[in-house]
Amino acid sequence: MLASIATMASGAVSLLFSKSTIVAEPGKISQASFYDIDIELNNGENFSLSNLKGKKIMIVNVASKCGFTSQYSKLQELYKKMDGELEIIAIPCNDFGRQEPGSAEQIKTFCDLNYNITFPIAAKQSTRADSQLYDWLSKPSKNGWNDKLPSWNFCKYLIDEKGELTHFFKSSVSPSGKEILSALK
Repeated sequence: MLASIATMASGAVSLLFSKSTIVAEPGKISQASFYDIDIELNNGENFSLSNLKGKKIMIVNVASKCGFTSQYSKLQELYKKMDGELEIIAIPCNDFGRQEPGSAEQIKTFCDLNYNITFPIAAKQSTRADSQLYDWLSKPSKNGWNDKLPSWNFCKYLIDEKGELTHFFKSSVSPSGKEILSALK
């Protein structure tokens, strides 16, 4: 209980007092390839991120019982609008306020029924666990510049067509907001 309160308090402080968008400085390049990472999808299949070469990719840690859960609809709209140019991958996470308690099937059903999600949903994982993906996203020695893990649900990472991390967006940045839309140009 105390740990849950501490997590929620630190998330609230982070949302209020830190920059909402962090952008890579020009010339920053990754030291390890994003495309060498495999993830497990919600249906149990293994998926190689190398399949996405040439596309922009947005990685979003998601939760179905969060104040930001309505962003699923904006993510789906963005995915349809950028058809073929942007791949969105939702990574369910129960780290923040225990807001994603469901099983893989429950998460998929929730997304289908409430938001008609057509982009891939990965298997639920912790942002703090030993994860190849979050390790690459949050270690400058791998991605070239960023050290930020998600501070709450619905943080977003943007990777360009070359596999370079270009942006980190906090939860409060809307998928249909000017920060993301200008980053996708």
